[in-house]
Amino acid sequence: MSQTQQTPQIEVLRSGHQSPFLFVCEHASNFIPDEYDNLGLPEDLRQSHIAWDPGAAMVTRFLSEKLNAPAVLGVASRLLYDCNRPPEAIDAVPSRSEVFDVPGNLDLTAEDIKARVDQFYLPFEAALKSELDKHGADIALVTIHSFTPVYKGQARAVEIGILHDTDSRFADTILMHASKHTSMKVERNQPYGAQDGVMHTLVEHGLGRGLLNVMIEIRNDLIATDADCEAAADMLAGLFSDALGSVSQTDQAKQVIS
Repeated sequence: MSQTQQTPQIEVLRSGHQSPFLFVCEHASNFIPDEYDNLGLPEDLRQSHIAWDPGAAMVTRFLSEKLNAPAVLGVASRLLYDCNRPPEAIDAVPSRSEVFDVPGNLDLTAEDIKARVDQFYLPFEAALKSELDKHGADIALVTIHSFTPVYKGQARAVEIGILHDTDSRFADTILMHASKHTSMKVERNQPYGAQDGVMHTLVEHGLGRGLLNVMIEIRNDLIATDADCEAAADMLAGLFSDALGSVSQTDQAKQVIS
């Protein structure tokens, strides 16, 4: 029986379930509590990619279900606090996203930002650490994101990005097996990479614990419906399982050689 925990900041699916995977979706929702007065943004921008990662939460939910894996989701808008950024990052509480100003984030004091850290980031971090603590080192940390097809007027041809920081073990095997599972255009560290400051969760919790880790970016026009999201999750579940087996075999071979 699945166990779900939810607060205004986080949702945890299948808490404590023993699985080879733990999924994270930092930008799962565009929810903004009433006290923030929509951050001064109109409805169309609150629904757009600047406020969350459309489709990413649903893909994460399907992956959690299909692989019987725990998942931690951030269920407040990334504009309140971006849980894939450390508190010292200048864009953790963005005053501008893509080409749009965020009025409710302008002229914030250090105390205002600390309040956001306390309200949104720290509960998310605590939930993720708690789930990781329930598992050993034999788990792959996978973060799920989506990206807009057009950014600052530039069209993006890539359909799925496989992102990594200094530990590329899991990304390498995913890329090696990708063509067996999808005909989509799959690329390494696209449309973002470590140079863009998007690796906080992987570095803090993946590299920090020596876990296999990868960040997945899916172009959001490809996961616009629940059916699209389930199809993407079906494909990714097979790809991740295939790739994880290859990593395990490689590690075992290295141990035999050593």
